Amino acid sequence: MKGYSQEEVARLLDVPPRWLGDFVRDGFLVGARDEAGETVFTFQDLVLLRTAKGLLDAEVAPARVRRALRRLRERLPDGRPLTAPHISAEGARVVVRDGNARFDPESGQALFDFEVRELERKVAPLARRAAARARADDGERSADEWFALGCQLEVGAPREARAAYERAVALDPAHADARVNLGRVLHAVGELDDAEAQYRAALAARPGDAIAAFNLGLVLGARGRFADAMTAYRAALEADPRCADAHYNLAQLYERAGQPQAALRHFQRYKKLTDGR
Repeated sequence: MKGYSQEEVARLLDVPPRWLGDFVRDGFLVGARDEAGETVFTFQDLVLLRTAKGLLDAEVAPARVRRALRRLRERLPDGRPLTAPHISAEGARVVVRDGNARFDPESGQALFDFEVRELERKVAPLARRAAARARADDGERSADEWFALGCQLEVGAPREARAAYERAVALDPAHADARVNLGRVLHAVGELDDAEAQYRAALAARPGDAIAAFNLGLVLGARGRFADAMTAYRAALEADPRCADAHYNLAQLYERAGQPQAALRHFQRYKKLTDGR
């Protein structure tokens, strides 16, 4: 099995080597043996260790970190890695976001983004009225104005935002920003073919657009076209070498492709760009 040695992991993450043994004993890391019989770790192991280190750096108590990871592992379906959900610290508490769900892994209690939801509730009627006014005088609006309206409508009225972006690209097919935002809205509702088409149109209108290339990578990855997704992420990095998320996603895809050293290079770059955030 190819993977990362204990020394590589400890050096990369700047953690004591004993951490690895502790995590293996606790069952958070499985580890494996390479051809020489040495213990090696996967890219997913690296991600989990970095998450744990981030929680400790945020001054979450070590016992709480271990308890939270242990409870989370018990709650996940068999075979689903601890790195699948997003784990973060909020004050002294560990919080997990899995899809649209947000919960405390220690208690299993669901947590709600009350402030965001309350804002959406208050904004929605205003957004719908703005959309109705725009439809009434649509002949007087430019592509840029429809784009600006779409940006305003995304919180509270996503369907109306989609319609505004569609009007913008109908008036100006080369409006790259409107196409990028329309692609994002389409991706969010699962219309992946159309989202891909919008991102490609944005890149045709504005070659070298890092956001369009990165978002295209997300869509291609969601469609299982991993080699094409890697090409898109590399294009995003050519346009913006500091796009940390492109490095992270490339690292995952290289690991999937059986190229651990390439994965490690991109993970190192991701770590360098995100340390201290």
